[in-house]
Amino acid sequence: MPDALFYHADCRHFRGDIPCAPNKREGVHCDGCPYYQPVTENILIIKLGAAGDVLRTTPLLHPLKAEHPNARIWWLTQTTELVPRSHVDRILKWSTESLETLGGIHFARLINLDKDAHACALASRLKADKKEGFVLGSFGESKPANDRAQFKFNTGIFDDVSIANRKDYFTELFEICGYTYAGEAYILDPVESMAFPELDRSYPLVGLNTGAGARWTSRLWSTEQWIKLVEMILASGRGVLLLGGPDEDARNHEISKATGGRAQYIGYYHLKEFIALMNQCELVVSGVTMGMHIAIALKKKLVLINNIFNPFEFADLFGLGEIVQPDKQCKCFFRGQCVNPDYFCLDHMPAEKLFAAVERVWTGKFKQEPLHSPGVVLSTSPVSKQ
Repeated sequence: MPDALFYHADCRHFRGDIPCAPNKREGVHCDGCPYYQPVTENILIIKLGAAGDVLRTTPLLHPLKAEHPNARIWWLTQTTELVPRSHVDRILKWSTESLETLGGIHFARLINLDKDAHACALASRLKADKKEGFVLGSFGESKPANDRAQFKFNTGIFDDVSIANRKDYFTELFEICGYTYAGEAYILDPVESMAFPELDRSYPLVGLNTGAGARWTSRLWSTEQWIKLVEMILASGRGVLLLGGPDEDARNHEISKATGGRAQYIGYYHLKEFIALMNQCELVVSGVTMGMHIAIALKKKLVLINNIFNPFEFADLFGLGEIVQPDKQCKCFFRGQCVNPDYFCLDHMPAEKLFAAVERVWTGKFKQEPLHSPGVVLSTSPVSKQ
C-alpha cells in the first residue's frame, strides 16, 4: 500500500473527494503551498427560501466573516445560485446527501433563519456549540433558539404585533446574531455578461417587473395601469423592458402588444439569465418580489410597490429609491387574496403616481412619502377582488 501523501485537511480549499482549485489551476501540492488557508471552525447558515429572502440574508456575511475570519462557512439553501461563492465556502442544496453531510460535522455556530418545520427540525438535530435563530419545539412548532430571536419570533405569530413593528428586516436579522446593522450591502457574485441581441438599447431602459407570483393576486396591479405607466415612460424618452417569469408571461405579452411592441418583452429566463437581463436596466419598478431583491443587489434605481406588507420591513432601500403605496390603505395584511369587500386598494394607485415616483428616483430627487401599514380584515366569508 503506497504511503499517504501529505495534505492540509484544515485548508479552506481542501476537499478530499476532488483536487482543490489551486491544484487544478497550477498543479500545487499541500507541502509548501502558497494558497494554504487554515480554518479553525465551521459555521452553518440555514436559509432555504424564498429566493429573494436568500439574497437579502447575504448582508449578514459582512459581520460574520469579520468576526470569524478563519471559519469555513456553510450555507444550506434551495436557491444555490444566489449564495455568493466569493464569501461562502460550501453551498449545499437541500437534499438527502446534503443532510447526511451536515449530520457528520460539528459547528461552532448554527444560524437557522427559517421558521419552516423541516428547517427547524434540522437545526435542532445538528451538532453545534451555539444555535441562533429558530429550532423545533416539543409540539412540532417553531421556537426561538436564542433570546435575541424572540423579537423576530413575536412578529411572526400575531398580525397586530407584526403591523406595529417598526424595525426593518436587516435590523432584526443582525440582532438575532448579536450584531448591529449599519447599512451592510447585499452580496451578489459578479453578473455574467450575456448578449440579448433582440433588445433595443437605443434608450435608457426602465424595467417593469409586473407580477407577484400566482398565489399573490392581492398584489397584482391592473394590466391597464401598467399600460398607462408604459406610455408615460415612453413619452419621457426612456425605453421599457418588461420583466417576469412564467406567471407573468401572458400579462407581459398583453402589455407589449397594447403598446405596439414599444414596451419590449423578450420572454422569461432562468435565474442567471434573468439577473443579466435586469442588469440592462437603469431603473426597476417592482413589487415586493425576488426581482426587487435582485434590483437592490445590482444597485439599480428602484421604485417599490407595496400594499399588503408592513412597509417598515423594507424601509432601507440603500438610497436606491422609494416605496409607493396605494392612496387607500390596504386592509388585507399579508394575505394572498384581497378579502376587503369595500375596495381593492391597488385600484387606488393610479399610473400617474408611479410615474411621478419614477421621475423622482430617476433624477435622484426622491423623498419617501409617509408610510402606512396595512390593516387586517377579519372575515369568515372572503370576497376576492381579483
